[in-house]
Amino acid sequence: MKARLDKILADSGLGTRSSVRDLIKSGKIKVNDVTQKDPGKKVDTDKDRITCGGEDISYSEMVYYMLNKPAGVITATEDKNQKTVLDLITDKKRRDLFPVGRLDKDTVGLLIITNDGALSHRLLAPGKHVAKKYLVRVDGVITEEISSAICSGVDIGDDKPTAPAELENVRLVSTAKPDEAGIPEMDRDGVVYEAEITITEGRYHQIKRMFEAFDLNVIYLKRLSMGNLTLDPKLEEGEWRYLTDEELKRL
Repeated sequence: MKARLDKILADSGLGTRSSVRDLIKSGKIKVNDVTQKDPGKKVDTDKDRITCGGEDISYSEMVYYMLNKPAGVITATEDKNQKTVLDLITDKKRRDLFPVGRLDKDTVGLLIITNDGALSHRLLAPGKHVAKKYLVRVDGVITEEISSAICSGVDIGDDKPTAPAELENVRLVSTAKPDEAGIPEMDRDGVVYEAEITITEGRYHQIKRMFEAFDLNVIYLKRLSMGNLTLDPKLEEGEWRYLTDEELKRL
């Protein structure tokens, strides 16, 4: 790819356009071992070697990260008061990165960080119906009737009900009355159910609102997969890695 030298350096994380122009004019940047002081110099990133102070500057037109988002971090590119998901990417990050979609501040799990707008559109466009799977825990009983309703579509107060979701592995994980054979539906104190839910939409607080329609509060939500990409179980919350070539092909 051919591009201006200052753009390549800024995209590579060396600084803003203005700061890298000063860097270039200072004589610290070389292209093919020749000092280059013209910020507008066209450089072929596939053929030309760029160095700063003797160190190679690597450039990829598109970059892709998998992040296991922790709670308490907002899905945004920047914020003056709160930590963002981009603050967690600790290598020399490009200035054009953004999260694909969003997870609520208290939601954890899979998030893709990239600068590939076309990929983001393919994954988020409503007409694409890309499946997103979550692990959800609620403070009450997920009955068969509730499961059936969620799988059929739920009225969450929008113009139309949600598209049918898939609910599987519904199970009791905690109860204040473990010795009782049955758990009365009206006596939910201490009862926690969890399930895996797959949706193909991305409405505002959709999963939380789906369960709230049945008086169940979501107390934990984790995204497990998006399309054909599954969260790496080796990634702890707050950790990230580059996507592999195989994962990119699946996406």
